Amino acid sequence: MRLVIAEKPSVALTIAKVIGANKRNNGYYSGNGFYVSWCVGHLVGLASPDKYDKKYAKWKIEDLPILPTEYMYEINPRTKKQFNNLKKLMARSDVTTIVNACDAGREGEAIFRYVYDYVKCKKKIERLWISSMEDQAIREGFYKLEYGEKYENLYESAKARAMADWLVGMNLSRLYSCLYKQNYSVGRVQTPTLNMIVTRDQEIEHFKKEKYYTVEIKLKDFSLSTQRIDGLEIAKQLRNLIDDQIEIDDVIIKEKVTKPDKLYDLTTLQREANKIYGFSAKETLDLAQKLYERKLISYPRTDSRYLTIDMKEKVDKYLFMLKSDLEIDEKNFLSIFDSKKVSDHYAIIPTEATLDFDFKKLSEDEKKIYRLIEAKLLMSASKSLVESMTKVIYVYDGMEFTASGKTIIEEGFKQFDLSQKKNEKNLPVIKKGDIYEVEERLINEKYTQPPKAYTEDSLLKAMEIAGNKALDKEVEVERKGIGTPATRAGIIENLIYKGFIERDKKNLISTHKGVSLVAIVGEEFKSAETTANWEMKLSDIAKGKLSKEEFLSEIEGEIKNSINKYKNKIED
Repeated sequence: MRLVIAEKPSVALTIAKVIGANKRNNGYYSGNGFYVSWCVGHLVGLASPDKYDKKYAKWKIEDLPILPTEYMYEINPRTKKQFNNLKKLMARSDVTTIVNACDAGREGEAIFRYVYDYVKCKKKIERLWISSMEDQAIREGFYKLEYGEKYENLYESAKARAMADWLVGMNLSRLYSCLYKQNYSVGRVQTPTLNMIVTRDQEIEHFKKEKYYTVEIKLKDFSLSTQRIDGLEIAKQLRNLIDDQIEIDDVIIKEKVTKPDKLYDLTTLQREANKIYGFSAKETLDLAQKLYERKLISYPRTDSRYLTIDMKEKVDKYLFMLKSDLEIDEKNFLSIFDSKKVSDHYAIIPTEATLDFDFKKLSEDEKKIYRLIEAKLLMSASKSLVESMTKVIYVYDGMEFTASGKTIIEEGFKQFDLSQKKNEKNLPVIKKGDIYEVEERLINEKYTQPPKAYTEDSLLKAMEIAGNKALDKEVEVERKGIGTPATRAGIIENLIYKGFIERDKKNLISTHKGVSLVAIVGEEFKSAETTANWEMKLSDIAKGKLSKEEFLSEIEGEIKNSINKYKNKIED
């Protein structure tokens, strides 16, 4: 018998139906040579410091640093019953193989392996690695189950991530809480994210606006305007010198071709759902997860925006069935297939199950997320947007007055775009040498604008590219980033829950508590660059390029330095 362990009860039920384990038992399904059971999130996790030594129950600077030579684990008391169910199933004499069917990623690996290791199970592991909950995908996944050993490095990366978070959280939270007599929570990823928000808020607070002017010439059907002019008198002189009639000096018309965007990874989906619908990153992830479990979309916790080359024929057929009159642009369509840019999972796309699905069963919010994903696929295969960009120029005494506008020549992928962007006003037909009567001359008083507060859209982007000093959005680069697509929503929610930031409509604003924490934490533990480098090293561990011990040794060294620095100050 094989024991299949999924991450959630709903996923276990779906798998059980597909593989024929149709008998419901207490905490598992059985049938057709399988037992199918489930975890409920992390059933086992790293133990708290007081499990190593009772003295750690009280927070004291003299007891720091806490650096375990061997890490201890403990059962989550809230889900102990299900842990015991799994323990009994793993111990059954008729179970010869354990199939890890938890989510196909780093955390899914940890959720399963923590339980497996904690009960000291020695039975053979096989890995179900799928990117869709469709029946056919599950069947194919079971047909090509992989050896558990293949994912040993992924598990090492998961353990390294958990241990690093434990080391930073347990040591630095205690250090700063004891020093400043307030309950502070420091996190390896959480604190650099908070630092980004606090820094932006301080830039806004300290921004000194500068007044400037523009001179505007109003004509019958459009207006021409200067760029920034420093000084009201200069603006007045220019305004007063403009004749009653002007002659257009130049009209520059360029054709602009914009290719469709690539498919969604989780971060891009979260950003656009925040921008268009105001959904938080967590809301989008939760909604996408529900769609995945309903078999309507592929695995959402992906960092890739591409599909593998072998998927082309299947996706081509799906697009025809979805919209038979779709004009596919072969070049744009081919550009979304690149196996080298797909790591664990391909981009988020709809599944064939959507073709027969009754969408009345979905909530309005679930429909919105699904429609975004569907639209993105249609856009990616469509023709490019072609626009005529017009710039009208009038020059007086060396000063340029300009007007800009655009006309859509070919709508292309824009016909499927769900974003609510305002259309720019089109200019009338204008030629060089045209004469216009001046109807009005205006001086506009303007001010330089401060940076904008972070929204979840802009913060997710900042987290994604942290560690890259410059990023050309037209060029694909290996993004370091802080956190992962799967964890960034949780980081934001955690900062809100702990009172370090708060939502102000769409904006994320730091609180007094958040500002205070950033002020006292050492640079190395609030630097986005440092954390981004650590994330890259976790990726290297998963690829077998770096050992867990090397990575943790670096973090332990940073922690020791921080603690000793404060201890020395206290002794002085």
